[in-house]
Amino acid sequence: MLDAPLLAFLAPPLDRAGRGLAALGVTANGVTLAGWAASAAAVALLASGAYGAALAAILASRLADGLDGAVARAQEPSDFGAYLDIVGDFLFYAAVPFGFALAEPDFAPAASCLLFAFVGTGSTFLAFAILAAKRGVTASKRAAKSFYYLGGLTEGTETIAFFVLACLWPAGFPALAYAFSALCWLTTATRIWEAWRAFGR
Repeated sequence: MLDAPLLAFLAPPLDRAGRGLAALGVTANGVTLAGWAASAAAVALLASGAYGAALAAILASRLADGLDGAVARAQEPSDFGAYLDIVGDFLFYAAVPFGFALAEPDFAPAASCLLFAFVGTGSTFLAFAILAAKRGVTASKRAAKSFYYLGGLTEGTETIAFFVLACLWPAGFPALAYAFSALCWLTTATRIWEAWRAFGR
């Protein structure tokens, strides 16, 4: 829901930073892999209960996620780079709940519920993109994307905000996770409705 306005606000500084990194010889795939490493660090830090450090790793991962596309635009975007980017996104979304489950056994049911909900949002997002590509549908409100970007109530911005709040208030993770899971299922339902409107008639 908030990804489009946030992207419009962040795109200019990210593009400037991307051009600077590209001029230094940094590759987009290298930035993507650095983001993966930050996500893995977040899991380890969450598991150890170092929530402040985990929050820093989460934010570093998302900064890399914004910068890799900017570096790619300054160089030459590739399909494999786009593939690495989206794989990294979904691994990140699964990694954080997993880290909370490792941190506290009592968090595991809420983390599992959240991962279940993420399967709903992720599968409806990717399945729509596949069918859109099959039908040659390229129109999207999201600029500079390598695939059709279907929005929803819980997008990347809302998910990161939830992760930040959970790191700042770890004791509240179960309640936050159950509430966010409900919002994710609303997103899944609206995406299925959008798919029926686009492909079901």
